[in-house]
Amino acid sequence: MSLVLDNSVAMLWLLPQSNPAGIGLAEQVLALLQKGGACVPSLWSLEASNVISKSQRLGRITQAQASAFVSLLDALSISIDINTAQHALHATLDLARQFGLSAYDAAYLELALRENLPLATLDKQLQAAAREAGVELIAYR
Repeated sequence: MSLVLDNSVAMLWLLPQSNPAGIGLAEQVLALLQKGGACVPSLWSLEASNVISKSQRLGRITQAQASAFVSLLDALSISIDINTAQHALHATLDLARQFGLSAYDAAYLELALRENLPLATLDKQLQAAAREAGVELIAYR
């Protein structure tokens, strides 16, 4: 694994117009994933599914775009962490409390800390928490 991938980055591959300032980082991370791989907490697939279905329901994307995006995700080396739930009521909850994060965001931070991996995120609050916790961030270059 080369990094922990937050949905805020991955969803820009589907919806670049939702955060034009983050497109450079999203493209850079996609290139890294095509060479290496990423680890994600087990909630990642549900978050991705929610964005895809909501975007389609709201007419932001077509069925064809949704299917192409799912094919892209399937082709990438994204490893789902099977221990996310095991840490949820302890380490993840502690991080959420310490940094004022949602439990969902804290799950990404917990995984990055546990696996000693850099974190790719566009979420400003999660970036600040990661810096304070000593987690390396993938920065746009």
